Amino acid sequence: MKLSIIIPVYNEARTVGEMIRRVKNADLPGIEKEIIAVDDGSTDGTREILEKTRGIKNIFHKENTGKGGAVRTGFSEASGDFLIIQDADLEYDPRDYQALLQPLVEGCADVVFGSRFLTGKPHRVLYFHHYLANVFLTFLSNLFTNLNLTDMETGYKVFSKEVYKKLAPQLQSKRFGIEPELTARAAKLGVRIYEVGISYYGRGYRAGKKINWEDGLAAIWHIIKFNIFS
Repeated sequence: MKLSIIIPVYNEARTVGEMIRRVKNADLPGIEKEIIAVDDGSTDGTREILEKTRGIKNIFHKENTGKGGAVRTGFSEASGDFLIIQDADLEYDPRDYQALLQPLVEGCADVVFGSRFLTGKPHRVLYFHHYLANVFLTFLSNLFTNLNLTDMETGYKVFSKEVYKKLAPQLQSKRFGIEPELTARAAKLGVRIYEVGISYYGRGYRAGKKINWEDGLAAIWHIIKFNIFS
């Protein structure tokens, strides 16, 4: 079996090398890794780091298209039996891959969400307002999808090949709207969706966190758009 690991990257020169090292070191017995880094027009030296990194496939966008644009490119290039999205900022731990893949490998699930809240694993305490926003957006998404997710905005979403190949030509989002879009489209397929608790090593804005309140407001529109109009 093969796991395609899509790494959307934008100006992560400080962390991308370490993240790729952790991805390579993640223990997945019997599963080959296909690592696809999609650099989304970085200007801080990220591209040069990726060009020097062996054992990965690099795709370079000429202009910044947002996380959604990078994810869409990764979906179209993947060839694995399963696909996972891996942010390059060290917030999510590749050591959770085994737990995330288990329901898929066992044939129980078609999609697995890694929940930062349904877990007893390490979870950095950060912004209360971000937590409230995540709870509200997950609740709103669940109203439309009729799912009972605890963490719709999670960066860890894993898909079977059958599902991600169906989703790839449908995806439209550019920035962080990709999270509610993936959720809405997976729900519309009627596939089996599971949640698995994951650890979370969140970072603050001083460390380079990019999502902001404008993305939160945009997420409301994306939830409505992709559940009703797409």
